[in-house]
Amino acid sequence: MLHVEIALTNFNSSTGKTYRIRVHNIGTSTSLNFRIQNHNLLLVEAEGTYTIQQNFTNLDIHVGQSYSFLVTMDQNASTDYYIVASARFVNELDEQPAWARVTGVAILHYSNSKGAASGPLPDPPNDIYYTSYSMNQAKTIKMNTSAGAARPNPQGSFHYGSINVTHTYLISSVPPLYINDKRRSTLNGISFIPPETPLRLADLHELKGVYALDFPSRPKNRDPRLGRSAINASYKGFIEIVFQNNDTKIHTYHLDGYAFFVVGMDYGEWSKSNRASYNKWDALSRTTTQVYPGAWTAVLVSLDNVGIWNLRSENLDRWYLGEELYVRVADPGGYNRTEMMVPDNVLYCGLLSALQRAQTPHTRSSASSLRVLMSLNFATILVLVLLAIIP
Repeated sequence: MLHVEIALTNFNSSTGKTYRIRVHNIGTSTSLNFRIQNHNLLLVEAEGTYTIQQNFTNLDIHVGQSYSFLVTMDQNASTDYYIVASARFVNELDEQPAWARVTGVAILHYSNSKGAASGPLPDPPNDIYYTSYSMNQAKTIKMNTSAGAARPNPQGSFHYGSINVTHTYLISSVPPLYINDKRRSTLNGISFIPPETPLRLADLHELKGVYALDFPSRPKNRDPRLGRSAINASYKGFIEIVFQNNDTKIHTYHLDGYAFFVVGMDYGEWSKSNRASYNKWDALSRTTTQVYPGAWTAVLVSLDNVGIWNLRSENLDRWYLGEELYVRVADPGGYNRTEMMVPDNVLYCGLLSALQRAQTPHTRSSASSLRVLMSLNFATILVLVLLAIIP
């Protein structure tokens, strides 16, 4: 094993000042836990939504998620402090044993500090095999319904809890399986295979057979299959999506084009009776949500954005193996009433390749683009990788 010592990145600060720190998990499969030695993390924002402000000593951040903290420099300024991000729910016996030992570390440096950070790194929650601490922590994160920001009305003015649900989709994930002798991942028994023709363009040109509006609203007792399946949703509808994780790993799901209200999560099989536990007042509005193993997460979505939108696992291996689908939201009033026109430089392929126009070459060559990329500060890239715990 090659041992390489690297200088830890410093984040400079001044005593008594408060800083906003935004942390993103840009990894591909691993949840991380973020913490700063001896400092509280005052949570204020999650994926564009202002949260009820509360202090954490550490916070789990799942794949694709982001949070903002206010951190006040109120500790002994004569020394530096560790900033730590470490992988969650992995261990030496896991299929990714190396990640049980990976920890991203940086230094919080006070301007008048005379000493290096010392002592052991702050510990993460000691619950490798149990996710209840993480779930309970997630349940405490709620929307600040009085925050206005750059809007004429506060966040809580959209009363999602009083809107009638027009359709419910129970979407189940299971461990990877084999379809036609190939390892695949499924949602409701369907493993998505990307078409050669983009779905939205196929829809605009009324092509048949590119995809099917046959995604089942709940799991069916049938053999898993390959398919290009989409939900046929109603424009201006208000749908309930319940993610049921029957796998052994945490999954996160992202819906393009929308934010949804995360109204509930719990262990076991979801049933209609669980709606009584939904948060119908100040649930967090976000674009990505985690679903714990052996548990469910329920979200509510207002379908006000026309298009064909990808709903996928943010865990890259599962996404690659087919754990995705599309949600078609069509305006009955016709195309271009509520969405932008197709741009002149659109790329056509598949069944529409004959429509492709000549492309204007970019003024910057690929070689010069590569030189610009290579000129980025290496230390910055390294910190992002370490903090993101990219497997």
